[in-house]
Amino acid sequence: MKGLLGLKLGMSQIFSEDGVVTPVTIIQAGPCFVTQIKDNGSDGYTSVQLGFGDVKEQRLSNGQKGHLGLLSSDKKHPQRKANNDIPALRHLREFRTSKISEYEVGQQLTVEQFEAGNRVDVSGITKGKGFAGVVKRYGFAGGMKTHGQSDRWRAPGSIGATSGTAHVFKGKKMPGHMGSKRYTSQNLEIMSVDVERNLIAIKGAVPGHKGSVVVIRDAAKS
Repeated sequence: MKGLLGLKLGMSQIFSEDGVVTPVTIIQAGPCFVTQIKDNGSDGYTSVQLGFGDVKEQRLSNGQKGHLGLLSSDKKHPQRKANNDIPALRHLREFRTSKISEYEVGQQLTVEQFEAGNRVDVSGITKGKGFAGVVKRYGFAGGMKTHGQSDRWRAPGSIGATSGTAHVFKGKKMPGHMGSKRYTSQNLEIMSVDVERNLIAIKGAVPGHKGSVVVIRDAAKS
């Protein structure tokens, strides 16, 4: 399993030796810490949970502190064990993998596991566009600009039959809230990796606004 959490910093360009310009997205990925390992015996599946993003410890609840091992064990809560290897972290994400034996709680993961040429999937929350009509939201062509349609150019038109179905089917494309959904850009190419500054340059665009958290993992369809 190759996976990291990171912050989308924005877009830039990379120039090759023959002058070809490649648009890239710069992501500050990691360092991430292994905060939990799940197995078939206790959880019914195998996965590795990673934490990312330093945060002040007082901003975490006691439950979050106990999960990260930031509380010393006592008689009332014997399951809480102090673990000084894991700092206070803001974001937690799970990565399904069968190779849980290769990881241990407190292990630190960096961009060193990736290299230029690797293919990855990047997941994030898309930019919110607010309320949008069908032309902007779904690419509808709009109505005719003739025969007196002075105010119906961007309307969706008829949404269903009358006596035949007598209702509007679920899933009908209508105006509504656009964006702000989880989306995964698949099979993207890594152009360069800066280990010293924990930066990854990925070819093309990835979902999310500047400063948003994204998840990078091995491409499922490479």
